Amino acid sequence: MRRGDVRAAILSVLADEPRNGYQIIQEISSRSGDAWKPSPGSVYPTLQQLEDEGLVEAADDNGRKVFRLTAEGNNYVAANADEVNAPWEAFAEASTEDDGFRPLLGQTASALWQVMATGSPAQQARAREVLQDTRRRLYGILADGDDEAEES
Repeated sequence: MRRGDVRAAILSVLADEPRNGYQIIQEISSRSGDAWKPSPGSVYPTLQQLEDEGLVEAADDNGRKVFRLTAEGNNYVAANADEVNAPWEAFAEASTEDDGFRPLLGQTASALWQVMATGSPAQQARAREVLQDTRRRLYGILADGDDEAEES
C-alpha cells in the first residue's frame, strides 16, 4: 500500500464509528479481505498526525484510548470522499481480478511476520525452508506448462 493509504483508511474507518488503535488495525484488515494489516508502527504515528491536524481526537473509554473524527474530520472525509475510499477501491478491483490470491497472500504474509517476530531461530529457519520450497514449486508449475493451452 502507498504511504497515504494508511491515513485514508484510518479516516474511512473512523467515519463509521470511534475505535481504539487495535480495532482500527482489525477493521482495515477485515475490509481488505485480510490482504492488508497495517502495523501499529504505521497506524499510531498516523493517528498522532491526524490529531495534530485537528481531524481526529482521542478520548478515554474505560481506560482505553479511543479515536474519533472531529467535526473538522467529518467535513474533511465528506469533502475528500475519493481520497478516503481509494484504499478500498484498490482492493475491490484486485479482488475481481485475482481469483482469491490476494487474501491468501495477505494471510501468508501475516503468518510469516508472526514467525519472524516471535519464532525461535529454529522456527525461522524452517519458515525459510518452506518459502524456498514454495518458490521452487511455483516456478515448477510454470515450467510444466499449461495443459489446456497445449491442447488447443
